[in-house]
Amino acid sequence: MLLQFDGKALDVETTGAGPDLVLLHSLLSDRTAFHRVAPELAHSFRVHLVNLPGYGESRGDCASIADYADLVSGIFGALKTAPGTAVLGNGFGGFVALAAAIRHGDRFGPLVIADSLASFPPQAKAPFRAMAAKVRASGMSAVLDAAVLRMFPEAFIARHPDIVAGRKAALANADPECFARACLALAEVDFRPDVGKIRNRTLVMAGALDQATPAALARELADRISGARFREIPDCGHCPQIEKPEVFVGAVREFLAC
Repeated sequence: MLLQFDGKALDVETTGAGPDLVLLHSLLSDRTAFHRVAPELAHSFRVHLVNLPGYGESRGDCASIADYADLVSGIFGALKTAPGTAVLGNGFGGFVALAAAIRHGDRFGPLVIADSLASFPPQAKAPFRAMAAKVRASGMSAVLDAAVLRMFPEAFIARHPDIVAGRKAALANADPECFARACLALAEVDFRPDVGKIRNRTLVMAGALDQATPAALARELADRISGARFREIPDCGHCPQIEKPEVFVGAVREFLAC
């Protein structure tokens, strides 16, 4: 369905029944990144898979992570979700979820962050600026190979060429200007002064092999949020819902059942 409010639109796919669970995808894919886990999660939850602006039919003039968070917060009213709705974000979606918890945390319940950080080290910001410049100059095709290397460990890429091809195809359809703005927003983000304000019950997950958002830095994020749990997933990169779907679903269910 296409939710329209405040002159913007979010393309949302809803499946299943039970407590509400909102899923926010990474910069390097659209909502189909959750298709390996959505059917299983739908046995326990009413799952809302959101396409962020620039993906699918979603549209919104977002220049900062806060802008994305403000936009996403509108879906709680539009979908008439329950107050205890859980929000889960992977990668870029995790940054959006963190900003939503900081700015609108009273509008939803548990928070699950998969492979996101409070901030990037200075040297890790340059690749985002480089990707923004490349897509503005040459379109999405210019960053597909680099994106795959950020998403998955090389061994996974070698074992699963079909999954890699699918991820490239999904990212190729992203809007280049929206992608560029999102890259630049990530390069500027710094939640370190604010994540301590989060009162939502929180789980932070991270793949042990994640090169884009290293597990050690994800653990630091968890340490900054009062009462947050941290779980490191062995032999996994940036997208546990794709690489380790059974582990991912199990971790989400266990946490949200508490």
